[in-house]
Amino acid sequence: SGVVNLGIEGMMLVAAIVAFAVTHATHWYALGFAAGALAGALLAIVFAGFAVGLHTNQYATGLALALFGAGLSAFIGLPYSGESLPARAADGIAGLRELPAVGAMLFSHHALVYASWALVGGVAWFLYRTRWGLVLRAVGESPEAAHALGYPVRAIRVAALAFGGACAGLAGAYLSTIYTPLWAEGMVAGRGWIALALVVFATWRPARVVAGAYLFGGVTMLQLHLQGEGVQIPSQIMSMAPYLATIAVLALISRNPRWIRMNMPASLGKPFNPNA
Repeated sequence: SGVVNLGIEGMMLVAAIVAFAVTHATHWYALGFAAGALAGALLAIVFAGFAVGLHTNQYATGLALALFGAGLSAFIGLPYSGESLPARAADGIAGLRELPAVGAMLFSHHALVYASWALVGGVAWFLYRTRWGLVLRAVGESPEAAHALGYPVRAIRVAALAFGGACAGLAGAYLSTIYTPLWAEGMVAGRGWIALALVVFATWRPARVVAGAYLFGGVTMLQLHLQGEGVQIPSQIMSMAPYLATIAVLALISRNPRWIRMNMPASLGKPFNPNA
């Protein structure tokens, strides 16, 4: 939609603690996911109020949101420090997760992982196969032209931000309730920033985002596997591997400015005032 949201890290952190607190109190994971998604969406709407409604600098506002989210999550999480969630039944598809070789790789995940695959397909279909997807992309390319055609540019941008915030909220909820079912301050650990880097790496294409996510996720799992095998490399260096890979990929991409601009919305980061 033409809006840059650098506050993903903060959204994920707040959603992570909200989802953890709700799940800890109710033992109802679905409610925790819903609360996390709602928290992410609400923070995105707050961001939209400044960046879209008041026309503040999107980059500065996003950074402020990231810092605000880190502080707010730490404050809310004080009573839950060191707390964990009770053990759950095994994830995955019964009868298939026991298959040799591919069982653990493809069929042992939480339902939200499979839902995320469907979500990527749904987003791609919406963007490139529907009228409103075309309108959304038009708003990112030329909000002035979209406004001249009678489309509510600011409302569309707010809706897009809210959807993205809800997705970030689900990611944060997954981290604190499924991936590592405990609360620790700063547990998102830069994944929100990696998500932003993935968008550039994927040139704003949903399918490429998935490929990039699995690339960086594979680096993360590789360093965990090597640590488990007792490879004599300092753990601090191993933990840096996913972030070093991110920096390396961005450095390579930056050598070709055309790659960065490929499919990038023409009005990305530019405020739009319909009354100007």
